[in-house]
Amino acid sequence: MNFQKIPPVELSKTLLDIAFRKARSKGMQKNLKGNWLEIIRKKEGLKLDIIKDNIVVRLQKTVAEFPNPNELSDFYVKLMNLTLDVGQYKKSLGAVNWGIDRVRFFHRQYVSGIFKNTNRAKIKDLSLQFYGRVSSVLKQIDVNLKYLDSCRKIMLTYPDIKEMFTVCLYGFPNVGKTTLLNKLTGTKAEVAAYSFTTKSINSGYFMINDVKVQVLDVPGTLAREEKMNNIELQAELVRKELANVIVYVFDISEQSSYSLRNQEQLFRKLGKEKKIFVYFSKMDLVSSDEERADAVSVADYIKKYRPLDLEGLKKKIGELVAEYNLVLEEDKV
Repeated sequence: MNFQKIPPVELSKTLLDIAFRKARSKGMQKNLKGNWLEIIRKKEGLKLDIIKDNIVVRLQKTVAEFPNPNELSDFYVKLMNLTLDVGQYKKSLGAVNWGIDRVRFFHRQYVSGIFKNTNRAKIKDLSLQFYGRVSSVLKQIDVNLKYLDSCRKIMLTYPDIKEMFTVCLYGFPNVGKTTLLNKLTGTKAEVAAYSFTTKSINSGYFMINDVKVQVLDVPGTLAREEKMNNIELQAELVRKELANVIVYVFDISEQSSYSLRNQEQLFRKLGKEKKIFVYFSKMDLVSSDEERADAVSVADYIKKYRPLDLEGLKKKIGELVAEYNLVLEEDKV
């Protein structure tokens, strides 16, 4: 699902202003036929119709634009649980539906009263009562509309995940994951020289052997399982739920402020559940005989981890993609 297409939520004031303005404009028409009673009934009834239609249609559109968690993939459901109060989200959608029902109910009630009444002043009073009731309903759900709009802003950061072979770029903040994403896929995700530049999941794609591969650049993690914030939890979610292969990015220059010893500790925590390739970033900033903070040379680290360069990554990923598609074909048989 493309969450970026969810439009801003119209709040109660906007909804009421639009509906009442259109009702006033329509109420000024003078081509209605009949005696004075028929004309005033038609005029007031028409204004109530316009107010009801405008508000109901706009609220229905708001509900329809937001995803139903019951219809989303497990990944998106878990992502929503990490970043939103899903209970409040469902409650807010329910409140908007309640508002729609109440506006319809009051419309039926007051239109019926208008067409049964023969007193001009009473008809006008019934219209005013309807305006007040509708305004009260929208003001009651305004807090829910505001919450949905705050959810929308968070959902704008959600990636448009596809069901395909997926590569996860993983490592500490500011080690060069986003730069690698841009090199692999040709995207132009933000890169900056400070930690936590990536605050959501960046995605990109590249073709290999006529197959499209999805690459996800996840927010940097600090490997503190008991204290992970929402940004880090998103990274873990991608790694565990979506990744077919992980590319662990080492900052060999240590300019990210994380020592290679710390980066190794995080690397070891990945375990052997999934295929892992190693990539050394910022190689242009070091020489092979240069020693790191632990008195081990860059050359020794290269010998130990045998990192892949860009072309090497693509080749190895291509081999795994071929195996992946072969398994899919066998499953179809």
